[in-house]
Amino acid sequence: MGWIEAICGPMFSGKSEELIRRLRRAIIARKRVQVFKPTLDTRYSDDEIVTHGDLRMRSEPVSSAAEIMTKLDWRTQVVGVDESNFFGPCLVDVANQLADGGKQVIIAGLDTDYMGRPFTPMPELLAIAESITKTLAICMQCGAPAKHTQRLVESNELILVGAAGAYEARCRRCFEAGVPKQEQLDFGHPSGG
Repeated sequence: MGWIEAICGPMFSGKSEELIRRLRRAIIARKRVQVFKPTLDTRYSDDEIVTHGDLRMRSEPVSSAAEIMTKLDWRTQVVGVDESNFFGPCLVDVANQLADGGKQVIIAGLDTDYMGRPFTPMPELLAIAESITKTLAICMQCGAPAKHTQRLVESNELILVGAAGAYEARCRRCFEAGVPKQEQLDFGHPSGG
């Protein structure tokens, strides 16, 4: 009997770390594990899941959710998927097929986008998952629990690969949907006055 476990939250909240922890436990239990990540995510490695704290686990890069099915070894018992937000709605069908086929499926990803809106496919995965873990980060403005990912660079693209410098975690109070309005600071003229 298979099932789906969803790990969601903002950036810098430990989603990939929790995914790696669960996959390592499965390996210790001598289960066959396969791990997938999007080819688009090359921030730290092309063929590893890497946390912001530099924990690493070997993974297979795939360009789409459908490609997971073509690369899957039939003997695999546990399937890990990182960065669900890069795969789109097709990941929901793939996760269901895997779970219906008897696999334990563990998927990590953002649950909201830089505007604070539900970020497909995580809301749909939460609806069908047997187990849900919501991770929180620490607000980089005030230190409160953070549930949002604040984009710091200007872009209208929904998916913008980045890490520290491009994003930070924010609480409900400090979060500004989209790119915050930057005020130009006037430090005075060098001529003095």
